[in-house]
Amino acid sequence: MDVTATPTLGFSHFIMQTDAVGKFLFATLVLMSVASWALIAAKGLSQWLRSKRSASFLEFFWNARSLDAVTAELNTHGARDPFSHLSAHALHAQAHHARHGASRLAEAGSANDFITRTIKKVLDEETTRLESGLTTLATVGATAPFVGLFGTVWGVYHALLAIGVSGAGTLDKVAGPVGEALIMTGIGLAVAIPAVIAYNAFTRSNRVLSAQLDAFAYELHSFLTLGEAPGAAGQQAGNVRPLKPAAA
Repeated sequence: MDVTATPTLGFSHFIMQTDAVGKFLFATLVLMSVASWALIAAKGLSQWLRSKRSASFLEFFWNARSLDAVTAELNTHGARDPFSHLSAHALHAQAHHARHGASRLAEAGSANDFITRTIKKVLDEETTRLESGLTTLATVGATAPFVGLFGTVWGVYHALLAIGVSGAGTLDKVAGPVGEALIMTGIGLAVAIPAVIAYNAFTRSNRVLSAQLDAFAYELHSFLTLGEAPGAAGQQAGNVRPLKPAAA
């Protein structure tokens, strides 16, 4: 029996027979996927380290005997998380204003005003740092399905042109090439879904951390200006000792 060999349809066949536009769209989706997964891995590790270091610093902070002990800890180990970063800058601002006063325009106002501006600046810096990379994830999640759909439309167009030229309009000649073109839509969705999930997860985590940082900033400001923090007694369920102001 004479059997005519037919090419095996599938992903590899689609990539090999598509033109430069189809290959470019596929390469774009691959780059989007690599970029999004690299960001997911980097930000996931960064978030885990930040959470671990923040918990360690807050436990030390609320059980420190004085702000001088906090300053010594920061000078020894440095600021490695948002809470220690905020504390270091606020303590430095208090000490700087106590020693030099308002010698420059940036230091104008009372010590309270200077500390408030410093805390606000650090909060803005931390918010910017937390949001880095999220724009890329959002862009990948929003555009990857459309890139894949474009690839599908382009593939269907060329498949129908080829079928029209050959004159073979039977179902087996139409379904294969059209089905292959749908691969690009599937790839676009496969790229977009992890990016969208990661974006939503990171956004929620950042929102929670920002709220915690704002609350900590309020109590730290009270410590530096009033010598006590409203609500501090609830931080460690009775294990908290009131902090003494840092020595001027």
